[in-house]
Amino acid sequence: MTQSADSTAAVDAAIAAFADGQPVLIHDFADREGETDIVYPATAVDSDAVARLRNDAGGLICVALSDAVSDAFGLPFLQELVDHPAAADHELAYDERSSFSLTVNHRETFTGITDDDRALTISELGTAAAAVTSDAGYDERDFAAAFRSPGHVHLLRAAPELLADRVGHTELGIALAAAADQPPAVVVCEMLDDETGGARSPGDAEAYADRHGLVYVEGEALLSALAD
Repeated sequence: MTQSADSTAAVDAAIAAFADGQPVLIHDFADREGETDIVYPATAVDSDAVARLRNDAGGLICVALSDAVSDAFGLPFLQELVDHPAAADHELAYDERSSFSLTVNHRETFTGITDDDRALTISELGTAAAAVTSDAGYDERDFAAAFRSPGHVHLLRAAPELLADRVGHTELGIALAAAADQPPAVVVCEMLDDETGGARSPGDAEAYADRHGLVYVEGEALLSALAD
């Protein structure tokens, strides 16, 4: 696939921003979810970032992890774990499966829902993911010692081959993290429209990015640049 100069510039800007620990706005695809997520490197998240996600995005605050990190943490897909009729015949209009895994709190949090608590959980997930990729010996027992479930941060498990397998925000975010030399743990949160209650339009999301000095990038541009 070829990219226009504008798309290439947007991808380069997204990689540079992510490498600097800054959030990036990613619109997936009009024929998929059709949503724009605010995406952060997990290790860069603080309480101000959590406040931005809940106030300016408004969707579900999740942490996406690579398949290798999820394996090291011993994370299941939630759909396979839940023994209840509601988990059967789980058909999605936009994809073949859900990426949802466990919900967690860091063990040093109190309720787990405050901005400070969620920031601690998220940033420590990023630190743990970095430990896995650095061959520091982080495994399922280490994960259980640091985090408890259920909690207030939703975990998402990325497809093994990332964009070659699936093109959700989970995979787009992890692919961006790899290109930016960040640990394979990213926060994703959908941007919602206060007036309609639906997804914020790409135009409105891009205008938000412009107002706040952030990078907006199309999923198609990331797919073209990072899928190899």
